[in-house]
Amino acid sequence: MSEDPLSELPMRPDTEKVNLIGLPQAALENFFAGIGEKPFRARQMLQWIHQRNADDFDAMTDLSKGLRAKLGDSAVIRLPALLSEQASKDGTIKWLFESGAGQAVETVFIPELARGTLCISSQVGCALDCAFCATGAQGFNRNLSTAEIVGQVNYANRVLPSRPNGKPAVTNVVFMGMGEPLANYRNLLPALDLLLSDFSYGLSRRRITVSTSGIVPQIHKLGDDCNVSLAVSLHAPNDELRNYLVPINRIHPISELLDACWAYAAKRANRFITFEYVMLRNINDSIEHAHELANLLRDKPAKVNLIPFNPFSGNEFRRSDSKVISAFQAAMREQGIVSTTRKTRGDDISAACGQLAGKVSDRIRNRLSEKQTKVATA
Repeated sequence: MSEDPLSELPMRPDTEKVNLIGLPQAALENFFAGIGEKPFRARQMLQWIHQRNADDFDAMTDLSKGLRAKLGDSAVIRLPALLSEQASKDGTIKWLFESGAGQAVETVFIPELARGTLCISSQVGCALDCAFCATGAQGFNRNLSTAEIVGQVNYANRVLPSRPNGKPAVTNVVFMGMGEPLANYRNLLPALDLLLSDFSYGLSRRRITVSTSGIVPQIHKLGDDCNVSLAVSLHAPNDELRNYLVPINRIHPISELLDACWAYAAKRANRFITFEYVMLRNINDSIEHAHELANLLRDKPAKVNLIPFNPFSGNEFRRSDSKVISAFQAAMREQGIVSTTRKTRGDDISAACGQLAGKVSDRIRNRLSEKQTKVATA
């Protein structure tokens, strides 16, 4: 393979065909109706694609030869094209997937004894320009399709060994890779449908986490439409600091964001919101910041996940010292706030939180005007 693996990809002859991997049950039923078939074929197809990992219609032996021929003429089962794979010394795996026109996105699998977590991307780049994130530093190119989103999960389950209980390798999916998931809402929602469906992946709502920088209208929509686990990239306890670190705060300030979070949590019993807080040396890591944060979250359905900053080239920030992180966590706990510190995984292959970069040719260098944010979330 050449130094740039994207240059060696052939043109695909099947781009005009429907990629069934991205269609949830209702859409598949419409597809089969359109080719003169019964709706129950959709359930069969979901199981073949997402549970039996089939990508060849001829292998689907409970379908007639005539139907398999029709499917071959009108549809494909196409996974994202793999460009490279890297393995960390701690067992973390990072895949680089081609996304067309010289672009690529990254996906990370984090193995643990009790779970296998897949961190997936939702966009090529990101328009929200958070100050400490490698993805945002590259700008934004486009949204991923539902097929490209779900295809990351499908690929992982195909290539990774099953768990000791015979279940697929991926037990948890987190939308914490490249991009802002709620800015790609129209493709996010059918992807969540597929991940939750008993005919495809059958994951529980608690095993799927959507992370957001704080697009408030979409938080309300997600609460009504799906209400999976929600993680919010807070990173600062006051508007002045958050305006600098997470620029969308200029549109949806902390008070508005938290109101949306509490409304989201109230729509499902025993639902907590996880607030992500990257620890930046001498920026947001003082005991005073911890007390401010505790005041925002006290007596609310909130958990705080402290994330040691993971450096990347060209960035000005530094990771808080481990003693500072421990003191911050202790201060939060003294105030009654559930707080954990995320273990850094995959940083030796730039697969840790905030390090995913892929390959992005920036089409929209968004310095966060209100108009641009509305376009991104339409």
